[in-house]
Amino acid sequence: MTTDYFWRMTRRRLSRARGASAFGLVALLAALFLPQAATPLRAGLETFQRDTVVIETAAGDQRRFTVELAVNSAQHAQGLMFRRDLAADAGMLFLFGRTREVSMWMKNTLIPLDMLFIAEDGRIVAVAERAVPGSLETISPGQPVAGVLEINGGMAARLGIAAGDRVRHAAFGTAP
Repeated sequence: MTTDYFWRMTRRRLSRARGASAFGLVALLAALFLPQAATPLRAGLETFQRDTVVIETAAGDQRRFTVELAVNSAQHAQGLMFRRDLAADAGMLFLFGRTREVSMWMKNTLIPLDMLFIAEDGRIVAVAERAVPGSLETISPGQPVAGVLEINGGMAARLGIAAGDRVRHAAFGTAP
């Protein structure tokens, strides 16, 4: 074997080895990161049961919403975090099991929301309109409530929903 041939073969083997190691590195990185790219935005998120609420306005209108129910502390903590959109007739109903002081915030929430604070008899006692996405400012009604209904920001004003209106749902003894 001539030295020229030896060096040509050596360069070819090194080139192949570098290609193989580069391919191996790409394969390793793909194995590590591609499964996560195929999963939802945040793995391990809570799931929610769905139900219907009807809001009866002072004007006599009835507004129906399909809601997800947040009934435990993990669901309360997550709420509508990480959601990129919310259907016009959808929302989340936070139920606390008893009347209590509550404070809400918009951490990791990507869309503006209206918050309807609800007394144990289903009466809306306060409305916080257009809560700012991502804000850490706490939002409270100033009195104990039994639940909070979150809907798209601006929807309360658009539909004429205000304090004094009634939320009909089994949790408030006012099932639709």
